[in-house]
Amino acid sequence: MSGRRRVSALFMLLLCVHGCGMLADKRPGASGIADAIPRPEQRSRYGNPSSYVVHGRRYYVMADARGYKERGIASWYGKKFDGKRTSSGEVYDMHKMTAAHKQLPLPSYVQVTNLENGLQVVVRVNDRGPFHAQRVIDLSYVAAVKLGLDKSGTAPVEVVVLDATAAPVAPAATNVEASNDTSSPAPGGGAPVVDKGSDLVRQLSRQPATTPAQPAAPEVSLYIQVGSFRFRENAVRQQHTLQQAGLAPTDVRVEAEQVDAQNYYRVLVGPLAGEEALSRRADELDQLGIDGYLVVER
Repeated sequence: MSGRRRVSALFMLLLCVHGCGMLADKRPGASGIADAIPRPEQRSRYGNPSSYVVHGRRYYVMADARGYKERGIASWYGKKFDGKRTSSGEVYDMHKMTAAHKQLPLPSYVQVTNLENGLQVVVRVNDRGPFHAQRVIDLSYVAAVKLGLDKSGTAPVEVVVLDATAAPVAPAATNVEASNDTSSPAPGGGAPVVDKGSDLVRQLSRQPATTPAQPAAPEVSLYIQVGSFRFRENAVRQQHTLQQAGLAPTDVRVEAEQVDAQNYYRVLVGPLAGEEALSRRADELDQLGIDGYLVVER
């Protein structure tokens, strides 16, 4: 190849690289992802217990969130939880406009305003958390980017519940925890499922396979958490109640977990191999009058 042709080929290659870079820059980022659109939805059968305990504090799910408004600190969660199950049973996608809240019914729609820069987003609340002092909402990664708080990690926000019009409001879920559990109630209510800080549940989760060329990872097992207690005797009492109602002894377990030098005892039903088994077991629990439970995976 002559010197002139080599120069010409190099020039064309540089044009191609530059052009490809320009095309890549034009791909839609967070600004190209639309806000969530409020619509009437049935309350999720998972993630809406009347109350349960995290870190020794009892939180309560709101029966009706219409007109609810609050201010506090927003945080966000991303890649560590991407592809894992949320408290409502849905899979978390860090690139969707979603959020976690301690006490709003799942799902709910809220408008979040960054009080530092005036930016606003609308997100669909389908998860629980964050369980940190003064933090009121945990945003998905893309929602955090759109609000301009992905770099700082937190920002003061205002959260306003949006009316999805005529969305059926289910009765408050029945709580099956023992009445003599002495956990203190949380001021103003709230309802936890998964603690984004101590990772109470998700630290047991297994990361799914993401590379198609590799052998598929074993399918994760699903569990229904029907109670969380500070005292083991209360958890064992609930375990026995479920077994007497017809659940096999091997299907109900009590698991201890230590958080900040304090033991907590969770009552888990499972393992359940897949969505169909999860749904069947949930129907059985409904028939027993237990309709306040959470979905976790391991």
